[in-house]
Amino acid sequence: MQDAYEHCARVVSQNDKDRYLASLFIADPARRHVLALYALNAEVSAVRDRTAEPMAGEVRLQWWRDALNGSAAGGYEGNPVAAAIIDTLRGREHWVSELENLLEARAFDLYGDPMPSTDALRGYLKATVSSLFTLAGKMIEGDEERVARAAEPAGLAYGLCGLLRSVPLHASRGQIYLPSDRIEAHGARSEDILAGRATPELRAALAAFRNDVRRDLAEANELIAGMTPAVRSAFLPLTLIEPYLAKMDQPDYDPFRSLVEIPQWRRQWRLWRASRLS
Repeated sequence: MQDAYEHCARVVSQNDKDRYLASLFIADPARRHVLALYALNAEVSAVRDRTAEPMAGEVRLQWWRDALNGSAAGGYEGNPVAAAIIDTLRGREHWVSELENLLEARAFDLYGDPMPSTDALRGYLKATVSSLFTLAGKMIEGDEERVARAAEPAGLAYGLCGLLRSVPLHASRGQIYLPSDRIEAHGARSEDILAGRATPELRAALAAFRNDVRRDLAEANELIAGMTPAVRSAFLPLTLIEPYLAKMDQPDYDPFRSLVEIPQWRRQWRLWRASRLS
């Protein structure tokens, strides 16, 4: 089983660097279980890229549902991520429903449908990102209800920041995760996103979304402040949000051409500093 957990660490390091760097500040033995959770998320997030059509993706998501319930075709022993997450869930079977909700929400990724509304976006982020914060916090320790309360705005902030950074990637696939009601409220059009046109109206809409991120981040930080350092380590990825937003706040920022990245050494320093402040 150790090999399966080591495989999970490699998967997260290669596909979700920010969460991997943050996980290094989580104490063992919880760290390996959190990495198994993140590895599952990385595998599920990549289903669209690894399948030729939506139906094939649906089949893959169903395999993961079956694996979580111990009924996957062919068993799960040959899949180290599945083996690690099943081991992690022993004694925690009541968490399976939360992961099933994550899988259900990820079906949206397989299609080119636009995000229908702000409420739909928030529901998607709660199921796919807030749930990761919730389960990571529970795997460490602490009051489950308090962790879940903080995880909701944490996931909204972290998830929306990630979607804003990924606008050009999603546009190249014909996908729009930002809800049309908010885009059109600023006079922008979904067609501008698909065409890669950084109009003044679209820039205004994206700035409003960044304000949403900051609002949810402030709420999350307020709820996290009273937690123990151990539980707060599950929320360390939040410390990387502000520098990403600062990149997008620059006057010369182009949502389709500007690279929204920060050097790894800076990310590591921010995470270390935040862990020390805990």
